Amino acid sequence: MSKLEFEEISPEEMLLRAKRFREMMSRRRTVRNFSERTVNFEIIRECIAAGATAPSGANKQPWVFALVSDSKIKSEIRIAAEKEEKEFYEHRATEEWLADLEVLGTTPDKSFLEKAPYLIVVFERKYEIVEGNIKKNYYSKESVGIATGILITALHNAGLATLTYTPSRMNFLNKILNRPENERAFLLVVTGYPEENAMVPDIQRKDFDEVCIRF
Repeated sequence: MSKLEFEEISPEEMLLRAKRFREMMSRRRTVRNFSERTVNFEIIRECIAAGATAPSGANKQPWVFALVSDSKIKSEIRIAAEKEEKEFYEHRATEEWLADLEVLGTTPDKSFLEKAPYLIVVFERKYEIVEGNIKKNYYSKESVGIATGILITALHNAGLATLTYTPSRMNFLNKILNRPENERAFLLVVTGYPEENAMVPDIQRKDFDEVCIRF
C-alpha cells in the first residue's frame, strides 16, 4: 500500500472546476467528417495513457489499445467495415432502427475510417494466459468501458474530434490486427481534426432531471 496523494481545494474551487469541465464536455460532438491533417503522435499517446489509468476489476487492466495510422491497414478496415454495414442496413436492421439512424445521417459509407489520421481499436481482454494457464479478468467489459470513456474525454480535452464506431459484428478487427482469441474488439475510436465546415446532427441532450434521480 502507498499513501494517497490528494489535492485539498476549497468547495468554491471544486464547484468552479466542475462547471468548467461540464461546459467543456457539453461541446463534445461526434464527428463523421475528418480532415487528413496530421496529428502529433505524442498527443495520442498521452490520451491513450490517460485511458489506461482507469480503475479495473482486481486491477487486471483488461484493455489493449490498437493504434492504427498505416493507410493500408485503415483501407482494409474500411473495406471490411463497409461489407458489414451493407449487410446490416439491407438485412439485419429493423425499420425502427433505420428510422432512428436516419435522423443522424448515417449510411454504410465509412470513408472516415481511411481519412482520419488515427483509429484506436479498444480491445477487451477477457482472460490472460500465464504459463499455459487461463487467468480470468474480472468485470472486463465494465473496466474497458470506463477506460474508453476516459480516452474519449482526454482526446476532446486535447482539442481533437472523435467518433465512436461499433459495427454490429467486429470480428474482422481481430483478423486484420492479428489479435489473439482472448481479446474482443469493444469499440473503435476515430480521431483527428474535424474537416473544415464539418456538419453534425442538430441533437439535444436530456435535461439533468431526466438523467439523475435524487434520494
